Amino acid sequence: MIKLMIADDHELIREGLRKVFSRESDMELVAMAQDATEAVTQCRANAIDVAIIDFNMPGRSGLDLVVRLKQINPAMPILVLSMVPVRDVALRVFKAGAAGFVSKQSAVKEIVSAVRKVASGKKYVSAEVAEQLAGTIGMADHELAHDALSDRELMVVQLIATGKRTREISEELSLSVNTIATYRRRILEKLNVRSDVDITRYAIEHHLV
Repeated sequence: MIKLMIADDHELIREGLRKVFSRESDMELVAMAQDATEAVTQCRANAIDVAIIDFNMPGRSGLDLVVRLKQINPAMPILVLSMVPVRDVALRVFKAGAAGFVSKQSAVKEIVSAVRKVASGKKYVSAEVAEQLAGTIGMADHELAHDALSDRELMVVQLIATGKRTREISEELSLSVNTIATYRRRILEKLNVRSDVDITRYAIEHHLV
């Protein structure tokens, strides 16, 4: 029996995946969490074979959470769900220690096979993302401007590109307005742009959103 944990701040996602797993005789959902703090607590309290976590959650980022959960249970495979099925997110996810990356758009179709694959000790990535990753072979580090962004800065870029303002981003990430403003300044410098409009244009051109 594969014991699972789902960590996602959207109830519809949690319930949708719960229904999917309820149809599988070899899988059991033993824990659910709506934020990173709760996910850490559940991981400590339960014997979990595979953790499924959202890339974007309030507070600790999905990448931070991957690192934290691997510290608690190094042998536990982690599948990361993301609304943005792009190589930039996937690369960071695998470098952080995750075993798989699944786009939320195709999660219902892929999640069962993804769980079985990572539970067997293998890696999982959807065909769409695998193609994007293949395209990075031979690229030098930081060949693209946004490769120089930190994981948190990349998240801020994605939120700016969806139209969110500084205060909204600070609330979503549970960080101060001043901290978000600092991230924004660094982003402008690293991308060599001047405004949120430029950031949004860059994000769209490079398929970050």
